[in-house]
Parts: sequence; structure tokens; C-alpha cells
Amino acid sequence: MRERVRMPRLSFVSGAVVLASILGTESGAQSLREFVPVTDAILQNPSPEDWPMWRRTLDGWGFSPLDQIDRSNVEQLRLVWSRALHAPGRQQGTPLVYGGVMYMPNPSDVIQAIDAVSGDLLWEYRRELPEDVCDFMMSGVCTTNRNLAIYENLIIDTSVDEYVFALDVATGDLVWETEILDYKVHPANQSSGPIIAKGMVISGRSCMPSAGPEACVITAHDARTGEELWRQRTIPRPGEPGDETWGGVPYEERRHVGTWMAPSYDPDLNLIYIGTSVTSPAPKFMLGGTENTHLYHNSTLALDADTGEIVWYYQHLNDSWDLDHPFERLLVDTNVRPNPEAVDWINPRLQPGERRRVVTGIPGKTGIVYTLDRVTGEFLWATPTVGQNVISDINGATGVVTENSEVVFSRYGEEVYTCPTAMGGKDWEAGAYSPRTNTMYMPLRNACARMASLDDGRDSLYSLSMRNELSPGTDQLGTVRAISAESGETVWTYEQRAATMSLAVTGGGLVFGGDVNGRFRALDDETGSVLWEINLGSPVSGFPVTYAVDGRQYVVAGTGTGGNASRFSSMTPELRPSSGSNIFVFALPD
Repeated sequence: MRERVRMPRLSFVSGAVVLASILGTESGAQSLREFVPVTDAILQNPSPEDWPMWRRTLDGWGFSPLDQIDRSNVEQLRLVWSRALHAPGRQQGTPLVYGGVMYMPNPSDVIQAIDAVSGDLLWEYRRELPEDVCDFMMSGVCTTNRNLAIYENLIIDTSVDEYVFALDVATGDLVWETEILDYKVHPANQSSGPIIAKGMVISGRSCMPSAGPEACVITAHDARTGEELWRQRTIPRPGEPGDETWGGVPYEERRHVGTWMAPSYDPDLNLIYIGTSVTSPAPKFMLGGTENTHLYHNSTLALDADTGEIVWYYQHLNDSWDLDHPFERLLVDTNVRPNPEAVDWINPRLQPGERRRVVTGIPGKTGIVYTLDRVTGEFLWATPTVGQNVISDINGATGVVTENSEVVFSRYGEEVYTCPTAMGGKDWEAGAYSPRTNTMYMPLRNACARMASLDDGRDSLYSLSMRNELSPGTDQLGTVRAISAESGETVWTYEQRAATMSLAVTGGGLVFGGDVNGRFRALDDETGSVLWEINLGSPVSGFPVTYAVDGRQYVVAGTGTGGNASRFSSMTPELRPSSGSNIFVFALPD
């Protein structure tokens, strides 16, 4: 049984859905909005007014071309509506906005349809979850729900109890659901929702160590019916390519190579790009030896969208410190001209200025920017941002990474000082890319940790303990860094005491983002200057978005607790935000 609270607002007319949404006028009058079913063509080139997926577009940019709000008038932004998000748990949701309606993911598989102009609730879906489901999952993130997908007239999500399911966009009624894994046998956290590629629901997950290797899968389902089309494992079986990289570790003891953030998709190449996590345990001397690379952990995988087969992979790090690499992959077509004075590692075969289709960004917690050819996976260039000491070298010709042997664990009880901490550097909080400036904007943290390898019988997730602290030489934990996608040069850096959170960038020359101290602000995308700021009271733990309805542009910030928000707050104890879960929507005055 699935509980829902429904306020009828929709009806089917001539094959389309018509939304009668309250617009918040004094008369309480309703106006009709025609719902246009979402196609692959729409998802590949969405209307500027909409934000129809996690990073708005399949290339992962987090960019909106809207420019009504710009650098000249952003200081006039005013709150137009807000709404409490009452589902308990970590609030890390991304509003999906399409056709004047906001679809909001909440923890514990609560999904709300909200009038994007007035903030009025249209319908609410509450999934009835087994009482024991979180006993099998990773505590803290068990109920997290970062994003939704939309296709035709369906809102699609993955659930805490390891289903993928679809709701009727008009009513919130359950249309179909498909079990992916049995949570009692193969527990896997589905903390991020899917994307849609060629009518397929593409999703990843974080597989618990107790689940074994068969839970570490990326899956594709038919968006219309929920039928499973393929699944791709991230841990090779005996005899498969990559098996030899596990050093003879029995298959059933190969664990926890997860894909817990949403992928990107290139429809021209028909390739899905997704990143993977660390193993469990993390120190490799416990897992067959530090000389083994344990594929496909901490890698970028390029998958054939039709079959799920791995077309190419690139491993970013042989990870002993829980420095996952599952974050957003930015798909950019750009001239590639890395500046040797600003970029540490460059492919010597690269012809400066040549045009390439690249996958770029900061895919992992190390804070290192990697730029790869997205057709072949060829390494092009990489460079650090925040302080790091886990990678000592990357071979420019091959892309092979060499870890710093001084911080690689070799025995139980050993303590090392690592930069960054296992919270990053960078973490799940997303960066953004603007084609206006050919620049990526990244929320980063100046943090390190004293880590020790634990002889705990592998009872803990990673067999690590850590004490986090600020990086040497600074008291500024949070930073936003603007990095040229062409040259790798840092264009500007903004720093502050509080840890920074997710970003969105706009055609109006603005970078919107918040921090764990409740500040939400707009930065100039060319200089990093703060142009507007407001105190929302609680950590800005959601992903900011912008949209337009009837010619008026809106900007959304979500607050709550976000896991990292509380951890980073402990490093800046004088900052004491509250922990209210809300969404706040801003616009220019009428």
C-alpha cells in the first residue's frame, strides 16, 4: 500500500494533461496550464524556463540560460514564497521544475507537486516503507533522496526499499514499480535518483559491504513500463576483465564499489558517464595488497546506453582513504589548451588549442580537476585545487596515477595525515559549468584529517578512523573556485569561514550557492564578487535551481541537514545555524 494525500488539480484533455494551478491571486482564481508530455527531445534540449532533471541538462552542467535576473539587478531579489519540508531526514533535494510545477523530493520517498508560482501543494506521495529497511542500510543516508526524473507523464524515482517506481504526474498515483534488489539480501542505498536516456531510467546506488558484489550495479529500466533492460556490475567476476586487479580476493569478498550519484549522458555518442566509490575496507593492504588496483573503484565509466557494457574506464585513484569519485561529470565541447604554469599534469601528445569533446570537472573528493576525451577516455590534463597529498604524480602520456606512498596504509593501527579529508575537498555538493564563460565553478573545502587504519574485524564501513581539521595555513574552510575548462587556470577564488555547498550558474552572469551557516548568495561569474546575500537560518543543503513561469524568473534554495553540513559545522564551532528543512523561492519585484 502507498499512502498519498491528493488535491486534484489535473485532468486529461486531448492527449495532454491540463494543470489547474492556484496562482496565489487575491481572488483565488485558477488558470489552466497545458502539460506537454516529456520526450527525449525535450530532455536533450529543455526549454530555458524548466529545470527537468538533477543538473538541468544531461551534460551535467547545472546551468540555466535564464537572464532576467542578472548582475545589474540581483540585489533586488525578494522572497516570494517558502514552504516547510516536513519529512524527517537529511534534506539534499533538487527541485524538478517543468511546466510551472515543482516536483520536490523529500527524504523517505516523500514526493510533492507544488505550484511553482504560489507554493501551494498540488499533491503529495508518501511511500510506505518497511519498518526495518534502515537496519540494513548505511545509517544517516538511508532515507536521502537527492533528485527525481520525468518522462512523458511520469515522475520517476528510486526508493529506499530498492525499487524504481513511477507516479502519474497529474495525481501522484503509483503507475508502476520494479524491485531492483532485495534490501534484506543485497542492501544498497539509493540516495540519488535516476536520469532518463533514450526512454530508459538509468540509476546507480551505494552497495553495502554485507550485500556482496552483486549489489554493486548500474541499471536501466524502460521508463514507460519499469521493465529491466540491463544491469552492469562495477566489480568483475572471476575470469572477466579486471578480475586480475583484485589480487586473488574471493569474489564474494569484493565489496562496496558504488555509483551513488546521478550520471551524465551524451546522446550523440550514446554513452553514459558515471563515477564509482571506494572499496570496503578502504586500506588496500586489507584487500589483497596495495599493488592491486581493484577495478572499477574510484573510476569514470563510459557505458553503452543500449547494453550497459563498459566502453572505456579511467581510474582516478587507488583509494585507501574513502576519497570517492562518483560526482557530476561535465560534458563539454571545448578547445583544450592547458597552461603548463597552472596545470600540473598534461598529456604530451595534446596539441594546444585542439577542439575536443571532453568529460571534465572535479569527479572526486581529492579536489583534483580531470579532463578526459569523452570518446576514448584518453587522459588530457589534471591539476589540484585545494591542498592534497594523496597523489604524487600522474603520467601525462598514460594517465596512470601514482599515490603518495608515505600516506598509503601498510599495517593495522597506522596513522597518516591526509589532505583532503574523507568529506572532501569536494563531495556530493555539485559544481556547475557555464558556456557563457567556458568556466567550471566548484564548491570546495580546505580540510584535512588524521586517519588511522582499524583492526576492527571489518565491522566498520571502511576500517578507518579520522579526526578532521582545517588545512594548514588557513582558517577559511569554504571556497568556491572558478576554473577555465580550456586552460585549467583558476580564474578567481572566493573563500569564507563556513563550508560551501552546491552551485547553479545562469545566463545572467550569476553563480548561486549557499553554505552550512545558512547564507545563500549570488556571485559574479567573472570576478567572484558577492552581489547579493541572505541568511536563511539553516544549512543550504539542497541543490539550487532557477526556472521561469509566465516570463518571470525564480531562484530556489533548499535548507536542512545534509550530513556534511553538521560535520563541517563542527570544524567552525562558533557558527551555529538551525536545522530547519525548507524551500525558499526568490524573484525580482513585480
